[in-house]
Amino acid sequence: MIARLFHNPRCSKSRQALALLQESNVDFEILEYLKSPLDETDLLALFKKLDKTPLEIVRKGEAVFKELSLSTAELSQKEWAQLLVKNPILLERPIFDNGSKAVIGRPPEDILALI
Repeated sequence: MIARLFHNPRCSKSRQALALLQESNVDFEILEYLKSPLDETDLLALFKKLDKTPLEIVRKGEAVFKELSLSTAELSQKEWAQLLVKNPILLERPIFDNGSKAVIGRPPEDILALI
């Protein structure tokens, strides 16, 4: 599997992660997850690769997070995945997935541990 960067070009951290990968001559594909949201299966796999709970990889500052009262929601991983399919803006960014492991690029230099 080719490595993937889950990228939002409007995010400065995501742009920095992209530049780091390009400078490191890493073979990877860019996945603009807001244009092409991940499906439930991809998200469940991503939770495992990140070794984090879904609540740890969502953007808590987003209006949707507050509107849906997600800070107190008790959702299963499957329910979180379904929620993220419908609301991809909630997914933290950037995320780098090397095929077997994944990391959130905050700070962007964290992605270097997987290349």
